[in-house]
Amino acid sequence: MVFQSYALFPHLTVEENVAFGLQMHRVPRGEISARVSQALDNVQLGHLAKRKPAALSGGQQQRVALARALVIQPTLLLLDEPLSNLDAKLREAMRKEIRAIQQESGTTTLFVTHDQDEALDMADRIAILNNGVIEQYDSPSAIYENPATRFVANFVGKANFIDVETRSSPSGGKYSVESALFGKLTVRGAPGIDASAALVVRPHRVSVAAKDERAGSLPSARARVRATSYTGNVRSYDLMLESGELMRADQLSAPDEQFRIGDEAYVSFEPDDAYLVSEC
Repeated sequence: MVFQSYALFPHLTVEENVAFGLQMHRVPRGEISARVSQALDNVQLGHLAKRKPAALSGGQQQRVALARALVIQPTLLLLDEPLSNLDAKLREAMRKEIRAIQQESGTTTLFVTHDQDEALDMADRIAILNNGVIEQYDSPSAIYENPATRFVANFVGKANFIDVETRSSPSGGKYSVESALFGKLTVRGAPGIDASAALVVRPHRVSVAAKDERAGSLPSARARVRATSYTGNVRSYDLMLESGELMRADQLSAPDEQFRIGDEAYVSFEPDDAYLVSEC
């Protein structure tokens, strides 16, 4: 197990921390030395073997804890939010290292995290729990693109929800639905949906235009820009639809801001970019 706080022994050196589990398993001393050396090389810390944990950075301590857990060659590795104490850049670097080490060792790993980017980036399978019940257990792409319930769609990533009425049962994995704002649509959806349903449209799949460019195609909805935000590569718009509902759109940023607060805009999306989920 790798603990959230690393739980390294402060009075032991790096190599002594890593050797601890092997000593408890009564592995021969000569084998311990070789396995500790290999484990530290795997996490690129062989040159720090003689240092105490207090002399290491957070990322280095995290790697020591990982080496200590892996050196006993476990059949199951448990990681309890091991990156929560690191800054953003180090978190990203360390999750790539953990993933690489896990792939190389082939150890089945249970990684507990509240960071959705971490889960989507690292996992082969993700379990989404709601009040102790697993609502969906699937691949990261399926969790994000094909959420089983509204809770899953709302919990993982950002989502816009559009209330619709289901007009027909699924045919070829698609439903016919009708929206007061966007008219009749044919969309993908989770199985077993009745009349009470909502469309999920991710913000980066929403188009925003100054004119009603979708006339004659998929109807667009008129909106008013309520707020904007800029994070470097993405500019986000919060849009108030004529129905009073809010919709978010994330666009790749341009040098100049396209819309300002108070501007009129038209929002639209491709039906294949929407996914129907049950309201439950």
